[in-house]
Amino acid sequence: MAVPGFQEMMLPLLKHLEDGKEHANTEIADYLSEYYKLAETDKKELLPSGRQTVFDNRFQWARTYLYKAGLINYSKNGFSVITDKGHEELAENLQEITIKYLQKYPEILDFYKSKKGQTQKAVPQVDNLNPEEALEASYQQMRQKLSRELLDSIKKCSPSFFEHIVVELLVAMGYGGSRKDAGEAIGKTHDEGIDGIIKEDRLGLDIIYIQAKRWNGVVGRPEIQKFAGALLGKSAKRGIFITTSSFTKEALEYRTNNDTRIILIDGEKMSNLMIDFGVGVTTINTYEIKKIDTDYFEE
Repeated sequence: MAVPGFQEMMLPLLKHLEDGKEHANTEIADYLSEYYKLAETDKKELLPSGRQTVFDNRFQWARTYLYKAGLINYSKNGFSVITDKGHEELAENLQEITIKYLQKYPEILDFYKSKKGQTQKAVPQVDNLNPEEALEASYQQMRQKLSRELLDSIKKCSPSFFEHIVVELLVAMGYGGSRKDAGEAIGKTHDEGIDGIIKEDRLGLDIIYIQAKRWNGVVGRPEIQKFAGALLGKSAKRGIFITTSSFTKEALEYRTNNDTRIILIDGEKMSNLMIDFGVGVTTINTYEIKKIDTDYFEE
């Protein structure tokens, strides 16, 4: 049979996790391919980009929606496990799980928040958009999905690998000179609330002090004040506080009393910067949007 849609995959995927155990995503994918009796040609069918199979793409979207609705969790990288909410849904003896059904969960509505923070319709009606708008809406949706998957992966990595990610990101953004220089700076000092230092530019004309926190809890004003005090003790002018979580309103509103400047980077901003600068992600396709050059046809 042909590869089923990702909505069709959601219920059998959830039922497969009913035993409450952690399941490797590769094992879940194998189960679904057998469940639908897919031929090898079906499993190997590629998207137009040629970079990913149709089956894997739809399987990943099925997992994403179940995760965003809170029915499954990513227990660790490459594994999924059912939640209590997932067990409750299966107790309802559902015949199918669709995006429309999942809209009862606020988490799904949050999944479709625009960049301006205004909630869009839970399922964008592409038919009501012009082709450019439809492409942009799809791109933003895929970017949000990728951003959150990146952040989930970052939170599961070790503290040392998190420091490695920070190094890669700052160097990709133009700081630190070389990866070797940056690697020697980040994660080495742990001195009075400072996790490392990095050059502002390749010539090393100025130094930026780093505080990197792989936290799940919200970072409050006291942590920023502590970092500001550490910078003052170093007579430092610039600092970056980067975390996998978020900052309280008081932390965001904190301003130092001197000319020291502190940049706050939360988990969402970090994951978006990683996308922008190609850290931890790979490009599967590129589309060019062209329009007619009216000047060319002027005689």
